[in-house]
Amino acid sequence: MKIYTAKTLLVSSLFCISIPCHADPILDSWFTTYSSKYARIYSNDAAKTAGNAASTWSNGTQVQSLPAYCGVQELYSSSNWVYLKTSGLASHTMGPWQNGSFPNLPKNQNVLYRIPRTAVVHTATNLTGLGAIGYFVDGVAMFDSRDAFYWNGSADVNGTGSWNREAYVNEGATFDPGYAHQENTGTHHYHADPIALRYLLGDHVDYSATTKTYSESTNAVTKHSPILGWVRDGYPVYGPYGYSNATNAASGARRMISGYQLRNGQKGTDTLSTRTTIPGWAARMYGVSVNQSGPTVSTSYPLDRYMEDNAYLGDLTNSLTGTNYQQGVDFDLNEYNARWCVTPEFPTGTYAYFVCISSNGTPVFPYNIGRAFFGNPTGNSVSTFSETVTTNYLGGPNMRESLSAPARNGNNIVLTWSAIEGGTYRVESKDDLSAANWTPFSTNIISASVMGIATNANGATNAVRFYRAARTALASYDGSSSSGGGSSSVAPGGSASRGTTVTVTITLPTTPPWPPANAPISSVTLAGSISGTSISDSTQGTVIATFAIPANASTGAQNVIVVFNMGPTYTLTGGFTIN
Repeated sequence: MKIYTAKTLLVSSLFCISIPCHADPILDSWFTTYSSKYARIYSNDAAKTAGNAASTWSNGTQVQSLPAYCGVQELYSSSNWVYLKTSGLASHTMGPWQNGSFPNLPKNQNVLYRIPRTAVVHTATNLTGLGAIGYFVDGVAMFDSRDAFYWNGSADVNGTGSWNREAYVNEGATFDPGYAHQENTGTHHYHADPIALRYLLGDHVDYSATTKTYSESTNAVTKHSPILGWVRDGYPVYGPYGYSNATNAASGARRMISGYQLRNGQKGTDTLSTRTTIPGWAARMYGVSVNQSGPTVSTSYPLDRYMEDNAYLGDLTNSLTGTNYQQGVDFDLNEYNARWCVTPEFPTGTYAYFVCISSNGTPVFPYNIGRAFFGNPTGNSVSTFSETVTTNYLGGPNMRESLSAPARNGNNIVLTWSAIEGGTYRVESKDDLSAANWTPFSTNIISASVMGIATNANGATNAVRFYRAARTALASYDGSSSSGGGSSSVAPGGSASRGTTVTVTITLPTTPPWPPANAPISSVTLAGSISGTSISDSTQGTVIATFAIPANASTGAQNVIVVFNMGPTYTLTGGFTIN
């Protein structure tokens, strides 16, 4: 419980939030500011200009019939893994894509993805695959630099070969202002510079509220880029700016220089006209000879169409020195697009990938990561947990709201709290904590954003007044469950249908006083006979339990009872509805 003082006013909040402290960037760096907000898109240019963003959409193939909460929804960890539960939908407004003519729209992916907590440099070459090769910190998928087409000897076809098309060059017209799009399953993703995310993270990006577009700032770079994402090998991806001296945090920040050069005759490259050889980096990674034929450079097959149109500087001779270009001297990032360096999150050093852009902010090859992983890519999607995990974060419908310090406006007291979009709230007060009942003064407050607001008229005229607030209902949404199926809900106020499995986040009443977090619980029951499983209480005042609701269960408002070992019992009368 938090108690705020404003003159003679005391405010007691029913809400609290527990923020665990970690010394581990892979747990701390996730962007959850808007996880209780619906994901939205601009369907076309007119909608973008007018600022008319939609929280549901359909093109007949990708259908988002209910709102979905954006980005990171849950975080869990074990000694070896971090588990990310995400909708895959960006925190910023997505779209439009080709003024609405692009055939694909984003869709809630409900993905559970694990990333190793300890990264290990690769011992064998592991090429990046199609689909997610990691996740950005806003829960959006990271794809590699390809567009899934290659030259098969006569045409560009779907698949992988020695000449692989670049996504940014060949698909850039389908990207939205944030440089993202989605494939036919609706997986929203970035191939290159995630500029809209960088803006949200404060990474040297400007935003025009008029055009609703992003651009690289023209101001001087003053700080190191933040962590933008995590690759499935456990190494972080940073924005474009790192320390000038890789091992000196006092050396100032500047743009990182790619280790690649277009094969246009500059910096010791060949002048590519007839594609008869692939560069050395590709031959090494693919395990083939450099003698691989591709289409002749032409208007139809221009230079920069394929990844292999780029050479690695470390393989080329610097005419000024007579030796090969050197990483750390002539360029910053190796052929995997990584370097060993100190960063704000890793003051003793780490290998890390960096986003590559040109001096004018245009994305350049290899964009986020090279054609192979620098570490062992053991991370992957999973359907459920196969080990005991710690709950590190719950967002979206499972988020614990927190009450801000009240503001005084004349004789009125204005209460604000972090809210869940689609939630309905009730605010109550009383002048004496020993009084039996709380008096509602504002009910059915529907949250249309991530902030709830209520005003107690003439509240400041009281010598002492206590306040509390509670979520009483939540609008239907496109939900997911960390156990790989089912749905999520809340109590009090939530609901689920008979014959379904639901994971319920239970907010305990404040009387009797809450036991500490992780206090042992003997049972959680719904409707008198439905026993909860997978019970946890890592946040004080919140219990999470999963219920398998029988098909013949009684419908209507049901009691939820939580019994602690050698401790209090809490009854939420009518706290959960079975439909």
